Amino acid sequence: MLALAACACFAAAPYTWRNVAIGGGGFVTGLVFHPTEQGLLYARTDIGGAYRWDAAARRWIPLTDWVGAEDENLLGIESLAIDPNDPERVYLAAGTYTNARSGNGAILRSFDRGRTFQRTDLPFKLGGNEQGRGNGERLAVDPNDGRVLFFGSRGAGLWRSGDRGANWSKVDSFPAIATSASAGVQTPWRGLQHVGIVFVVFDPASGKPGAPTPKLYAGVSTRGTSLYESNDGGATWTAVPKQPEGLRPNHMTRASDGVFYLSYGDEPGPNEMNDGAVWKYAPASGEWQDITPAPQSIDTEGDGFGWGAVTVDPRNPQVLLATTFKRYGPHDEIFRSTDGGCNWKPVLAQSRFDHSTAVWTRDHTPHWMADIKIDPFDADHAMFVTGYGLWASRNLTAFDRGDKVDWWFKNTGLEETVPLELLSPPGAPLLSGLGDIDGFRHDDPDTPMLQYAGPRLTNTESMAYAGQAPQIVVRSGTVRDREHDEVRAAYSLDGGKTWTAFASEPPDGEGAGHITIAADGKHVIWTPSMAANAWISDDFGKRWRKAKGLPARAAVEADKVDEGLYYAFDGATGKLYVSDNGGVEFKEVAASVGESGDRFDPQIRPDPQRSAVVYLTASRRGLLRWSAGKLERLAGVEYADALGLGKAKDGSDAPTLFVSGKVDGRSGLFRSDDDGRHWQRIDDDAHRYGRIRIIVGDPRVHGRVYLGTHGRGIVYGDPL
Repeated sequence: MLALAACACFAAAPYTWRNVAIGGGGFVTGLVFHPTEQGLLYARTDIGGAYRWDAAARRWIPLTDWVGAEDENLLGIESLAIDPNDPERVYLAAGTYTNARSGNGAILRSFDRGRTFQRTDLPFKLGGNEQGRGNGERLAVDPNDGRVLFFGSRGAGLWRSGDRGANWSKVDSFPAIATSASAGVQTPWRGLQHVGIVFVVFDPASGKPGAPTPKLYAGVSTRGTSLYESNDGGATWTAVPKQPEGLRPNHMTRASDGVFYLSYGDEPGPNEMNDGAVWKYAPASGEWQDITPAPQSIDTEGDGFGWGAVTVDPRNPQVLLATTFKRYGPHDEIFRSTDGGCNWKPVLAQSRFDHSTAVWTRDHTPHWMADIKIDPFDADHAMFVTGYGLWASRNLTAFDRGDKVDWWFKNTGLEETVPLELLSPPGAPLLSGLGDIDGFRHDDPDTPMLQYAGPRLTNTESMAYAGQAPQIVVRSGTVRDREHDEVRAAYSLDGGKTWTAFASEPPDGEGAGHITIAADGKHVIWTPSMAANAWISDDFGKRWRKAKGLPARAAVEADKVDEGLYYAFDGATGKLYVSDNGGVEFKEVAASVGESGDRFDPQIRPDPQRSAVVYLTASRRGLLRWSAGKLERLAGVEYADALGLGKAKDGSDAPTLFVSGKVDGRSGLFRSDDDGRHWQRIDDDAHRYGRIRIIVGDPRVHGRVYLGTHGRGIVYGDPL
């Protein structure tokens, strides 16, 4: 294998960055209104960072786009807290996973509404995308003394800061149940997963401004004794008397009259919750009252349901809202009470939903309603979270008059989809494959589009278009419900507008795998997940035959010019294979990269204009190009996570190259207009979006690039 001449990294090339408009698409796990400034509102997500609502612009402002690949674990927000006496201060407990591969969490402190942050690393891990992520809030600021914060962790107990989150110490007096196995859940994918302390709530009336609040509560996700109180500012803790047991608490909220409301489930959610309740607690009398809005019933799938959250109108302690959780029969519901929980009525059954800002939401029913809030300045404005975004009411109090409540999808600027595949063919500017919501054809990146028409996939994971007939597109993916044995691949003959399912799947393997299509659109090669072979079809799945000469699970891609030419790369051995007879038989080329057993997942990008030229990512072995029978490494690219090809610069016959990784010792996103001889960094310190896994250049606009993030949707950039 040859290496080309060393490159030079120029100064950064300025870009503008925007989201491709979809709106929502992921699990918003929590909402926090500021109590003293109208219109100031924050949202947290499980993998897409945190947002602040801009009331003047009527859109969400992302706060964590500065997080780079090395810190991508911080994009899962475990909890969010505001200082109720200072609208400038906001705090994030950041950390996505508690597994061995992930780093420790951090407290991110902002004194300018999230425009900039200071960071304090924690000695333990957080789980912003784990069980119980919709519970909360675990992080709380003392309403009488903004210097004091408490944080309830999953497996490390209760922690306190006395200097606005800069330094933290463990509260050793908190009961050991918070770190016990009973404060966790068993998961099929990892065994015991700690959930721990799920909320901390202060009682501001117990103290006075300028001094730490004496009384506060903390809830532990356990079916045993779960609610604890402190009367000395968190120094000592005791169990709250007479509390209910048998269910796990997930939210606790205080009414302006000093009464508290708690929602419970048998599991912390969001994956499971089959029982639950809503309780009212009056500290003055010490009495508890079960005010569950609807009786437990068995739904059509044989399971019960729990309660995701309860909230109270900050200006009227008698007005409550509570959300069901995983109530599949007939559907999840919001219940409203105007008498402190004595009587309840279902709201969504008497509601209208405006889907105009995201038409694709017509096909989705509100679910995973893990949080709900009422605006402290507007009783008509309530918001609730779902697994696919946020809904906000325009006229909530109309319900009390017997009128319908109008809801709108309040997600402009909040983009939390997970792109699994992107294409930018000469037809539509962009075709997307997304987790959970299938995918879209985007004729205008700034306008939300309709989902694919035809057979619906849960996840679209692999896509390809025919290089010389770009209106022919294929895609493969997964489906959540296999009862009806749906085929997990489809083809389009009109550039992704409408789709038809393949006639059948290949004989071995299952799942999305990798799919590609010949330059003339007449041959498809599909390698399903875990398949021992790549399979060829000339009729979209009516008949299949094996491709010869390939190791199991080698990634196959078609040349964009020559309909008989295919490439395959084996991430286990680093070997490149080529077929010049339509994929019938592959042969190993002389040059290869990598060592046996050192597996990586390559991206294969054939040149859209030149036959027999292909670019490949090779992880820490950088960026490779195969042409004229030679495999060469483009010098200067030390690490390549993702690669995209775009429109060539005027006067050049080589595509513009976009690489996410490390070039000349610098990490970021880079562009080359001269086939890898020179590179420019095109991202900046404010726009990094974690680890970029998919890059696609636009074939129509030189310099335009689309990025597939892991939780911040699809981002596109143009040179200034």
